[in-house]
Amino acid sequence: MKKMILTVDDSRTMREMLKATLLAAGYEVLQAEDGVHGLEVLEGSSPDVILTDLNMPRMDGFGFIEGVRRNNRYRAVPILVLTTEGEPDKKDRARRAGATGWIVKPFDPVKLISAIRRLAA
Repeated sequence: MKKMILTVDDSRTMREMLKATLLAAGYEVLQAEDGVHGLEVLEGSSPDVILTDLNMPRMDGFGFIEGVRRNNRYRAVPILVLTTEGEPDKKDRARRAGATGWIVKPFDPVKLISAIRRLAA
């Protein structure tokens, strides 16, 4: 059975790049435009890994991660932050919210798939 990845990013271009990369690697892909939409898409699905941006309208990545972690059903799902941000305080805040890892945009497809494979094992 294919592993499922949920991507949450307000950039349509980024969502499409992620989708193409993940589909080529054999994953199923769910997509959301921001944190609010991400929590809606999450209901009724069971992703193996979640990728989220930080800077988004309506609900940012921090709020989204906290929302995911409040639901017992998704407590153990790995969450990778995929962002242009690199400040240590933001990384620390994301970890405290419940993020599993951090990847800086623009992403290297090989490194991204390698990280997802480790997390979705």
